[in-house]
Amino acid sequence: MKLAIINERSTGDKNKDIVDALDGLGHEVYNLGVRKNSGDNNDLTYIDTGFMTALLLNTKRIDFVIGGCGTGQGWAIAANKFPGVFCGHILNSLDAWLFPQINNGNCISLALNQGYGWAGEINLKFVFERLLSVEKGSGYPKDRKDAQQFLAKKLENISNNLCSFAELLEKMDKDVVKKVLTWPGVWELLDVNRLEEKNIKEILIRRWNEL
Repeated sequence: MKLAIINERSTGDKNKDIVDALDGLGHEVYNLGVRKNSGDNNDLTYIDTGFMTALLLNTKRIDFVIGGCGTGQGWAIAANKFPGVFCGHILNSLDAWLFPQINNGNCISLALNQGYGWAGEINLKFVFERLLSVEKGSGYPKDRKDAQQFLAKKLENISNNLCSFAELLEKMDKDVVKKVLTWPGVWELLDVNRLEEKNIKEILIRRWNEL
């Protein structure tokens, strides 16, 4: 599975902890988050991270996004405003184990300052081990699987009917688009010329040329 790390500016000192906690779990990891001492490139707000998350998920360049801010709340709220994004606020390994099974989400938001004390990096390791140990949409308890899958699909349809990602991409604030598309590693990962969805591809090329 392709995973992206997209933490925002207040948690740059936790970026390495996230990377280390994912090490050895057998997934392809793209570190696009704010890093400690990253100089002028340290200004991703949760609005930027929400758009970046939606961009990578809707273009299918990433399968699952791991994000976070100080409490995890703002990041989750922002991410869930975008079409095609289903984000859970995860505080511990039980949350992480239940979320993919019941909610079939495609990203999580972590509290990376609040309550992040002694052994915080160990808690991250436990969270990722549980998160990535179960099948998405497999249901819990098992007799609730069909109902949970039905509701998750219904919510996905509601999200897509409210606004398509292509529509949002057309209207998105220019400053946010510029910051995200020029963020180190994003444009290269998108590999726009090889995108399958023609509409999104054309809009992205046009918006890139407008920068």
